[in-house]
Amino acid sequence: MIKQGQDFSKGSIGRHVLAQAVPLIIAQLIQLLYNLVDRIYIGHLPGENGMALTGIGLVFPIVTLVTAFTNLFGMGGGPLCSIARGAGKTERAEKIMGNCLTLLFATSFFIMALCYVLKRPVLYLFGASDITYPYADMYLKIYLLGTVFSMVGTGMNNFITVQGFPAVAMYTTVIGAVINLILDPVLIFLFHMGIEGAAIATVFAQGISALWVMRFLTGKKAVLRLRKKYFVPDIKLVKEILSLGLSGFIMSATNCVSQVACNSMLKIYGGDLYIGIMTILNSVREVISMPVSGITSGAQPVLGYNFGARKFGRVRKGIRFMTLVGSVYTVAAWLILVLFPKPFLMLFTSNQEMIQQGVFAIHVYFAGFVFMLFQFSGQSAFVGLGKSRQAVFFSLFRKVIIVLPLTLLLPGIHNLRITGVYLAEPVSNVIGGLACFITMYFMVYRKLGREEAEESSSTERIS
Repeated sequence: MIKQGQDFSKGSIGRHVLAQAVPLIIAQLIQLLYNLVDRIYIGHLPGENGMALTGIGLVFPIVTLVTAFTNLFGMGGGPLCSIARGAGKTERAEKIMGNCLTLLFATSFFIMALCYVLKRPVLYLFGASDITYPYADMYLKIYLLGTVFSMVGTGMNNFITVQGFPAVAMYTTVIGAVINLILDPVLIFLFHMGIEGAAIATVFAQGISALWVMRFLTGKKAVLRLRKKYFVPDIKLVKEILSLGLSGFIMSATNCVSQVACNSMLKIYGGDLYIGIMTILNSVREVISMPVSGITSGAQPVLGYNFGARKFGRVRKGIRFMTLVGSVYTVAAWLILVLFPKPFLMLFTSNQEMIQQGVFAIHVYFAGFVFMLFQFSGQSAFVGLGKSRQAVFFSLFRKVIIVLPLTLLLPGIHNLRITGVYLAEPVSNVIGGLACFITMYFMVYRKLGREEAEESSSTERIS
């Protein structure tokens, strides 16, 4: 079954996308447990009144920065590897893998060292107060120790997926999440380690996940294996990886910038309580947007493989399928969220004021959630087909050109204050999502249709 699943140019496109996406969605949801479980337990620590959760929220931008660099190499190398496989270029595919591992290792140690040196001023820049800084510091100083595990485990897991082993990629996160689930309550409550216990559990779980990934990619079951001769960076190849991974990097890095901007404005107009609410909003967004991300990310290796094999009609079918399935999900998820917001809030906090203010925040912040699908779908089509410039542009367009200015300007317009901070997200979803998808439709989808027609015409003439 595994061998059949590796040839994406035959069989049902929808089946291939789902075969890639379902394990990926499960894996990504479980991946979230690394941080979500920490937030859930920490949000309910007795006597902290939500301030511990706020402290964890201040660490979000740094965690997002780590994710950004992971995406730069993992999501940059993954589609290139998939296209190389589709074209039958095994040596190139393995070289991409080896180069990505080297880049992930080197960058992880650099980020860790830099964050330790700048930890205090950075956390205050991110919106910390004298009350919340100790909580953020306790978590971050331990969490940073696992940077290499997080980046290698997550970044190299992409190369298990593109080889046609989505179930194995899923186990990477299942193993780590189960370990984290077990260790969290033991260290936090049984050994009374609080926030530090949560961080230790996360680092240990990430370490085990990274070992699992490395073991598979160096083992006999892998179609493409890590080989020492490919660890030395090839400058030309590195440029290709960086070029294609830049869109994923910008998406995460700009998330980091927007989180900092949100926290800063919330600190000015609301205070620590509202930074805690934003922590919950970000957590809920991560959970409910993950299936859309999984569907579109699962489609990328299928699109890339068929593009490399010049099966343009199948690429178009893949784009239609991921957009349709994603649309149905986003509408259903949005309805559930706006109709029943309190259970989502109560999952992360027992603070009644946070829950009361959070209901309004959810209604505003997620007003444009449905349009996120168009951003994900358009972006994935660009990345999957190796169109890095367009992918990079639309990553910048939504977060830097739309979200950031709105976050800084809206609170001061017509006395919107906190509401203005929340409004920046739905406005950017509508404008950015539609712009990305419409551009993809005309630049990619219709162009592939013309190329398919030309190839069919050429085949008929030859016959």
